Amino acid sequence: MTKELCHVVEQISREKGISREVLIEALESALVSAMRKKYGGRSNINLVIDRQKCNISVFETKTIVSSVKNPKEEISIKDAEKIAAGKMEGETVDIPLDLHDLGRIAAQTAKQVIFQRVREAERDVIYNEFKDKIGQIVSGIIMRKEKGIYYLNLGKTEAVLHIKETLPNENLKRGDNIKAIISDVRVTTKGPAIVVSRTAPEFVAGLFKMEVPEINEGLVMIKNIVREPGERTKIAVYSKDTAIDPVGSCVGMKGTRVQAIVRELRGERIDIIPWTDDPRILIARALSPATIDKIGINEEGKTAMVVVNDQQLSLAIGKKGQNVRLAMKLTGWDIDIISDTEYSKIRLEETDKALEDTIKKEAPKSDKPSIDG
Repeated sequence: MTKELCHVVEQISREKGISREVLIEALESALVSAMRKKYGGRSNINLVIDRQKCNISVFETKTIVSSVKNPKEEISIKDAEKIAAGKMEGETVDIPLDLHDLGRIAAQTAKQVIFQRVREAERDVIYNEFKDKIGQIVSGIIMRKEKGIYYLNLGKTEAVLHIKETLPNENLKRGDNIKAIISDVRVTTKGPAIVVSRTAPEFVAGLFKMEVPEINEGLVMIKNIVREPGERTKIAVYSKDTAIDPVGSCVGMKGTRVQAIVRELRGERIDIIPWTDDPRILIARALSPATIDKIGINEEGKTAMVVVNDQQLSLAIGKKGQNVRLAMKLTGWDIDIISDTEYSKIRLEETDKALEDTIKKEAPKSDKPSIDG
């Protein structure tokens, strides 16, 4: 039996990734629970499993007294002497019990407790494995969809992907292999819950880190990334090494790197711009793909006035203001865009007003008395 027990412990330890010591402690707890139930719930029934040979020792612990009143928990000095010589009154003595007294019901109880402890240990292993992986990208296979949640098979466990965390108009099916970023790992009554997302800006950043070795190695840095999932992402990249082209590194030969990311994002457009500390240049780049004519900035209020060609106005603003909205998030500046025509009109009005003010200021005063005078 001890050989079989050692074999089972070793097998479960390997298959479930649970330490041998945890399993033996679970087994001890299960067996002592069953034995105590067999003996009417007595708390002085104890059990120890040898860590090396897996030998099981069951015993009842009794207190040595001069006059026995409770035979289940007490033992006389004379009887104690036969078991452990030299023991004195007030001390305890362990009396071996036959493990075969463990009946069918007790064995079933032990089995249930073992399974419960193994499940708990498995949950701890999964939680400890994934708790430090928040922000990392994982690959999983869609297993099912229930009540607005997709369940992904990650191998040892499942992850949950809420529909609101999927791309717009994305209809995932059972068996689809997708990537997602781990956004949260928390403990629930049903075990650890691994929550993933495909809409977070960090997901796109993680995809670039996977596809672009220069980013993974720290040669190219992502300074900022903003996103409207399924529509457009703007990412600003930078390299301290002037010999490295940060944008070219992200795009890859013939666009292979960025195309792989776009495929994963179901065709989402990606604007990659080189980061600069010059706000004028940064704002102009952030409004890509539009071409900018003039930029005026107010550093104190972090506001910018951008002038574009009339044909570029709709491109600069973007559909429903998306392009300029993302540019503002990326740069941290409040951007106002106007066309050349509007700008010329404003300048003309300003010129006319300035001329009018000058005329008023320089006009000679009349010597004639006023009508009221």
